[in-house]
Amino acid sequence: MDPQKLTPITNLQLVEILADRVRFSTDGGQLEISFWDEDIARLRLGDAEVNSYPIIVGKPAGKAISHSVEDNQHVIRCGQGEVRLGPAHTDAENGPQPVHLSYDFKESAVVQPSPDGHFVRRFRIPPFARTNKGWFFSVGLQPGAPIYGFGENYATLNKRGQQLTSWAEDALGVNAEVCYKNAPFCWTPNGAASENGSSGYGVFIHTTARVTHGAGYPAWSNWSYAAHVEDERLDLFFIAGDSPAAMIERYTSITGRTDDVPLWSLGNWISRAYYQTFEEAEEIARTIRQRQIPCDVYTLDGRAWQDTDSRFYFQWDPSRYPEPEKFIGVMRELDLKLCVWEYPICSKNNPLYEEFDRKGWFLKDAESNTYEYEFDLSPFGKVLTPLPNSGLFDFTVPEAARWWYDQHRKLHEMGVDVFKVDFGEQVPEDAYASNGDSGIKCHNAIPFLYNQTCFQASKDHFGTGLVWSRSGWAGSQRFALQWGGDPQASWNGLAGSILGGLSWGMSGAPFYAHDIGGFYGGPPDDELYVRWLQAGVLSPFCRIHGIGPREPWYFSTETERIVKEWLGLRYRLIPYLQRQVKEAMASGMPVMRSMVLAFPEEQRTWAFEMQYMLGDHLLVVPIVQPGGWTTYCLPEGIWYDYFTGEQRAGGQVYSQQIGIDRIPVFVKEGAVIAEGPAVQHTGEIKSGRRIEKIRVFGVPLARSVDHEAEVSLKATEKSVRLSFTPSVACEVHNAHHNLSDGILEVYTE
Repeated sequence: MDPQKLTPITNLQLVEILADRVRFSTDGGQLEISFWDEDIARLRLGDAEVNSYPIIVGKPAGKAISHSVEDNQHVIRCGQGEVRLGPAHTDAENGPQPVHLSYDFKESAVVQPSPDGHFVRRFRIPPFARTNKGWFFSVGLQPGAPIYGFGENYATLNKRGQQLTSWAEDALGVNAEVCYKNAPFCWTPNGAASENGSSGYGVFIHTTARVTHGAGYPAWSNWSYAAHVEDERLDLFFIAGDSPAAMIERYTSITGRTDDVPLWSLGNWISRAYYQTFEEAEEIARTIRQRQIPCDVYTLDGRAWQDTDSRFYFQWDPSRYPEPEKFIGVMRELDLKLCVWEYPICSKNNPLYEEFDRKGWFLKDAESNTYEYEFDLSPFGKVLTPLPNSGLFDFTVPEAARWWYDQHRKLHEMGVDVFKVDFGEQVPEDAYASNGDSGIKCHNAIPFLYNQTCFQASKDHFGTGLVWSRSGWAGSQRFALQWGGDPQASWNGLAGSILGGLSWGMSGAPFYAHDIGGFYGGPPDDELYVRWLQAGVLSPFCRIHGIGPREPWYFSTETERIVKEWLGLRYRLIPYLQRQVKEAMASGMPVMRSMVLAFPEEQRTWAFEMQYMLGDHLLVVPIVQPGGWTTYCLPEGIWYDYFTGEQRAGGQVYSQQIGIDRIPVFVKEGAVIAEGPAVQHTGEIKSGRRIEKIRVFGVPLARSVDHEAEVSLKATEKSVRLSFTPSVACEVHNAHHNLSDGILEVYTE
């Protein structure tokens, strides 16, 4: 598509002024301006009625608006927010002019029309235009301004100069632009320049249809963020924000935030694609405990519990699991939570296929016949068993979604703790859902509804919902949690997995995990396995997984020792991670944070895209190349090596070679980190003993008396009292402390 050849929307005419919106007519249909809140302006364009999906869960603030006409523009105000929409009058000399929008907040320019001009007209590409597939719009993007978000993409975090497509795909790795999780939401920390300064802005496109984004994409416009939205109606939210965190907070106020997660989910997960028999699965599970590999969750992946030829309909393969309760009993005996795999596809060889077909529970083709999905197994070679033609579950059919929900509840009652909610990206463009939407509109909606159904079953059964999910869309952050699909067992696979997690976090999703060791192309060598394990331990969630053995004892004795040590660290950090989960629930802030998100005032750090903050205090530098060399940039201030206590000055770039048993992890001066016990599983954490140690980094402390400081200490023979501010204190009884090299450690006894 060449945006220059599009005809811009013109002929703006005021229709009516209502209490909460202003309506206009245009030659492209009705245009409506409203405010979600004074810092979020909303534009809707088009006359078509469209099916609604539960992407938006927040409510508008309901603040009053006003309207006036100034300088040939309609001005719509809400508090300190102001939208200018023009032109208000036709240019008698030049004829109808393109409709264009600007948005200011607190007298600072947020969004402006694209400054990209043309010899004979104001706009080289249109601010708004109708296309033969949907809508096109463009807004200004400052020279050099980075732009972030869009979903899980595995390349650079700053998407400036790229064209990206919001379209869920089975990515078969982390090596290209296609990805499993997309969000038509992006943001830039540098808004439109004005005399009063500038504010960053975010754009959320409320749709489930395919969106093609041009983020300063040179083939479209160097100076614009533009998008082609293949929907019948255009629905845009423009978000003002003085920081990246503020924009994510406001976006998630529209699309929702995560709930809490179970304590055990923060422990280690172990699985393999796949355990072939009951006996093999039991042997591996028992070996985990015998070799003292810390673990909370054990997964039966794909073929491990299902009959491949007839899957999927929630039945254990009777040839291998004639009495599945026995395997569940083994899990309980070993204090392991059980996760089982699923996908929303039903084989024609399934005994329930004909019944589902009669009930209309599958997606249809253009002639209203059941769409027969054929698997393309060419990318997999001999890795996968040939799969029969199948039906694709239609989650827009309430009865079908309810049946799926009920099967989850039954297996939860049997003893299954969580589901690995795989696939969902297979809806073809020429398929149709029961609500009449073609695959172009429902392709991204079906995996969203699939995950929502599975999550709700978990939440209703346990009180706290959890799925281990692959596909996602805007709003999927409500369904904790997502993992990064199928990375190649390579150094690039490791790097891509980290970038995918950071990008998904910058798109409003707080949780992410990746397959430690890589999924395909393995097995990894010991060095790659250890480096991946270290990055996985210091991620929001932690799972060892891949095709073939990934369990630590299949590697060298030294590797197994290092793995145990790092998994011990994982369990010690659970209290810290729980705190970060609470932050995500409150603000939408991801647990895994890029430098621009964590340090928006320190632009020097933004270019170091592989390093990240894990929560508020831990700066993590993964090793993503053989040999142990890495380069990183510490933000301003004094930083402490988490392991050795060595001080490092911030505001500098460091290059060093790191031994195999460590990666650089730093804590900024003044941080307080609570650590728990290094247990074999979370069931060993005793009531009231969740915290074993409190570490205070680099603040002057007195051993015996309180004093005027950010953090103070008062110790007696049997207790330690920490005062973090004049009004917040923590007393640890039956404790002792150690103060050396500027780091205080308080131990419970």
